[in-house]
Amino acid sequence: MTSWFRNRRSKVNGSGAPPADYAALRQAMVEEQLVARGISDPRVLDAMRTVPRDAFVPEEIRPLAYTDQPLPVGEGQTISQPYMVAVMTEALELTGGERVLEVGTGSGYQAAVLARLAREVFTIEQREVLARAAIERLVRLGLSNVHVRIGDGTLGWPEQAPFDAIVVTAAAPRIPPPLLEQLAEGGRLVIPVGDEHQQELWQVRKHGTQISTRVVNYCRFVPLRGQYGWPETEGQ
Repeated sequence: MTSWFRNRRSKVNGSGAPPADYAALRQAMVEEQLVARGISDPRVLDAMRTVPRDAFVPEEIRPLAYTDQPLPVGEGQTISQPYMVAVMTEALELTGGERVLEVGTGSGYQAAVLARLAREVFTIEQREVLARAAIERLVRLGLSNVHVRIGDGTLGWPEQAPFDAIVVTAAAPRIPPPLLEQLAEGGRLVIPVGDEHQQELWQVRKHGTQISTRVVNYCRFVPLRGQYGWPETEGQ
């Protein structure tokens, strides 16, 4: 854990026990971090009010669960800032009947939000430790419509394709071709694209052999690893 998080945790804990009313903190997060910044889809807001982000962060930093920042979850990965989760989810334009693919399960938080909004969620995580921990959390929450696979997410999940929507929760140097192939006609792909330090968040639509792209936001994610992602470096 970095010194910043150690210091931040000390400030949270220094005045006594950490806040126990996570439900109230979650409601405040939605109003102050999401609604105030323009997130307006009522279904997305309801899902963010319902899913307990505190259940997806390590116990030692749980008091920070509803702060406006990404948090470390181990294996060099993070749980995304609540606002970015909401932005990406809203850009998928889910209505309830979709089959969604998520690339990069991480803690499982984004998958849990998607599970409240779509018919089925298929999520892939390359790191086994994270995948198994996410499965445990999702089972505890009773989210039976989420399916987790350990593997290279840049290859997608061809046996379950096509998908009405795909979301990639790590920074890609380009759109992985298998994901476009597995996107249904008219489907939406939301993906951060750029270098390893700064990216644009794209919403991509598929129209036959053509795709259209718009920039939703600007962001900074950990690098996407895999055949169509960034190469692994020493120590990762």
